Amino acid sequence: MMEQDVERKIIGILKVLSSSTEPVGANIIARELHRRGIVLDGRTVRYHLKIMDERGLTKKEGREGRLITQKGLSELEEALVSDRVGLIITQIESLSYQVTFNPWRKEGKVILNTSLIKKDKFKEALSIIKRVLKSRIGMSSLVICRREGERIGDLVIPKGEVGLGTVCSITVNGVLLKEGIPVEAKFGGIVQVSDFVPQRFTELVTYSGSSLDPLEIFMKSGITSVLKAAKTGSGKVLANFREIPAVAWEQAEEIFERLKEVEIIKIIAISKPGQLILGVSPGVDKMGIAVMGGLNPLVAVEEAGIRTQSKAISTIVDFKELVSIEEVE
Repeated sequence: MMEQDVERKIIGILKVLSSSTEPVGANIIARELHRRGIVLDGRTVRYHLKIMDERGLTKKEGREGRLITQKGLSELEEALVSDRVGLIITQIESLSYQVTFNPWRKEGKVILNTSLIKKDKFKEALSIIKRVLKSRIGMSSLVICRREGERIGDLVIPKGEVGLGTVCSITVNGVLLKEGIPVEAKFGGIVQVSDFVPQRFTELVTYSGSSLDPLEIFMKSGITSVLKAAKTGSGKVLANFREIPAVAWEQAEEIFERLKEVEIIKIIAISKPGQLILGVSPGVDKMGIAVMGGLNPLVAVEEAGIRTQSKAISTIVDFKELVSIEEVE
């Protein structure tokens, strides 16, 4: 048990280091770990870093701090199975709780997906992203764009890359929670669209049983056709599905209307109690809500042959940092 606890702390430190392109000191690591629920002081962090240096997971950069090595990145990728199983649902619950966005006051924190795009490919990618967000399958046209050395939430943009943050549909969960409505993220999947009208889920993966976000999995699957759907109205796009108590419907409907007005979400289908929604049956006394995936514009970029490093449910930022995609150049 002691050995496993040490490994968890080491993985936590590696996660902190992996989010920075610059050396990070022990005290900064300790503060970031505390924010993530791991309480260690700077002295204890330095002890673990010494062990990690010896294992080749980190390397010391003078007095400035530590950098993660390639071996450290590999170790992080192959992290403890027990840490990874159910990681996504845990992350959804954690970030949903941190959402403070008030759609009536248009202020507070929202969840973003993040993507890194090579600087020399960004102009071409941006054109595709704008096309998708202008279409009837786009989610929110509000984004954050940052250049190398700048930040999107916890993510530092590496050299030679442009970072783009798109509104994550899990923000909906956080807003509902803050208004006192219990919500459960159930599935991520692919929806068949015809004439811009969603027809049915063709693929589904549960959040509770996955260590990766299902939308990230489908993004790289080669079975989407988001770009085609944006152009013609027919294709396969990313969406997700959550449930709320049926008795909360009237309050939820008011919230959804306001979220739509402030361009935060695009709800594609809502079920009545006991009715199928895009081929999926909600639980007893539950209502199903399907929302367009915020990564769809980046899926279209990938379909066009431009590689990205995209992460769903990635970070949380203040709503005031968002701008219209039309302002991005």
